[in-house]
Amino acid sequence: MTETPQPARVRAESDPAVPPEGPGAPRARAEIDLGALRANVRALRARVAPHAQVMAVVKADAYGHGAVRCARAAQQAGATWLGTATPHEALALRAAGIGGRLLCWLWTPGDPWAEGIETDLDMSVSGLWALREVEDAARAVGRPARVQLKADTGLGRNGCQPADWPALVAAALDAQERGLVRVTGLWSHLACADEPGHPSIGRQLDVFRQLVGYAEKEGVEPEVRHVANSPATLTLPEAHFDLVRTGIAVYGVSPAPEIGTPAGLGLRPVMTLSASVALVKEAPEGHGVSYGHHYVTDRATTLGLVPLGYADGIPRHASGRGPVLVGGKVRTVAGRVAMDQFVVDLGGDRVEPGTRAVLFGPGDRGEPTAEDWARAADTIAYEIVTRIGSRVPRVYLNEDPDGDADGEGASAG
Repeated sequence: MTETPQPARVRAESDPAVPPEGPGAPRARAEIDLGALRANVRALRARVAPHAQVMAVVKADAYGHGAVRCARAAQQAGATWLGTATPHEALALRAAGIGGRLLCWLWTPGDPWAEGIETDLDMSVSGLWALREVEDAARAVGRPARVQLKADTGLGRNGCQPADWPALVAAALDAQERGLVRVTGLWSHLACADEPGHPSIGRQLDVFRQLVGYAEKEGVEPEVRHVANSPATLTLPEAHFDLVRTGIAVYGVSPAPEIGTPAGLGLRPVMTLSASVALVKEAPEGHGVSYGHHYVTDRATTLGLVPLGYADGIPRHASGRGPVLVGGKVRTVAGRVAMDQFVVDLGGDRVEPGTRAVLFGPGDRGEPTAEDWARAADTIAYEIVTRIGSRVPRVYLNEDPDGDADGEGASAG
């Protein structure tokens, strides 16, 4: 039975940890509910077999949510592995004091393999060139590297082609015999797990089993075998193996509308993005709004200026379509999204400067969701949350895990 994350507590404006609304409020903020993140991890753990471990993927600054704090929260909730794409992301976590098992998979020639060995990373290897660089680094450091061999079972991106797999396995076993590496895992990635029933899923799982079987027959004894991302974790129990890699689901966003809504999956969105209305003014009928005058008022109205733009990660493709909750009503972006700001037509309503405009959040207080913005911008919700830029401060709620039961504990940072 999965645990449904509960809303963060409603906080009084006098709460010192919460940016105020009205005069003195910040230009914009992204609230990150770490209590929801922990509950999401627990809900995902409940979906997998007891022997299968859960990895929380915190690449791309934890999909825009803040890697260090999200990594800590995920570990507090029982994630036994963390995952990043680049080694620099992984090394930054280590520098911040994040311990535990940490897999990093997107390496390029000349990357800091030695530092990865010294900080106990598990490092993915997809080709012989990478294995050679790992061996050189292990000799220099004087200790073996932990490596995981990645197979391309049909995605066509990173990973070793099946035809080249025997050579990679043989070379890795030779390096292991010489004390330079220890093969800790065998893994791959699915192309269409977010499309339930897609024929490639079964084909890829078959290839993965064959390649794992070959490696094990040759003498590889992996700690973990893994192929499941968030959608596979939610819909494909046969893909769970020893470890599941949960990325977007950790942050309470559905991997795809076809799989279900966050609430239907037992998840709660972690990020709420909002800004303080910077200006409210009256405009006559026929007044052009923003660049190109793609929006012209059809009556006398009021316009509200929201100080967020594409420099902050608001998609320009959502011009004229993006939904925003202002003054108790969902409005639509009027005209083009500019670099630093956009306008909403308030329809004659008066709101005060400093009123909170909520672009997206969990959706249970009437605000739009990241999925609503994804539809407006013809993209996916992954991109909506990940692209929110560093100019928008993150405010962390429910950072203390002891407050999970009653929603207590908010901190700003």
